[in-house]
Amino acid sequence: MKTEIRHSLLLGSFLLFLAVGIGAFGAHGLQNIVTEKYLKTYSTGVTYQFYHAFALIILGLLAKSFDSLKIKPVLYAFGVGILLFSFNCYFYALTQIKIFAMIVPLGGLLFLVGWLTLFIQLYRKIK
Repeated sequence: MKTEIRHSLLLGSFLLFLAVGIGAFGAHGLQNIVTEKYLKTYSTGVTYQFYHAFALIILGLLAKSFDSLKIKPVLYAFGVGILLFSFNCYFYALTQIKIFAMIVPLGGLLFLVGWLTLFIQLYRKIK
């Protein structure tokens, strides 16, 4: 199995595992600690982590279907995007330190770059 496919599948499944644990912690451990505003921010981070971790698994499966699909840029965009978006949502919700909130849009930009890159890659394969 190609390294990128293996990394995509393993990273996606591990990030899904983390999303379940992080989500459960937020739902059960933070209710009486942070305000509703920060719980919402935390929940948004979990939601986007789930979406993009599933996308990493789908990316690996797509790469198995399309031999020459170049998934490395998408893999990096989604992986780093999760770190910058979701994990900074968590840090901001837990600490209320503004710098974490200011980094979140960079993760969102990486998600957009990843989706556009995937679109371009697939368009070239199935046109």
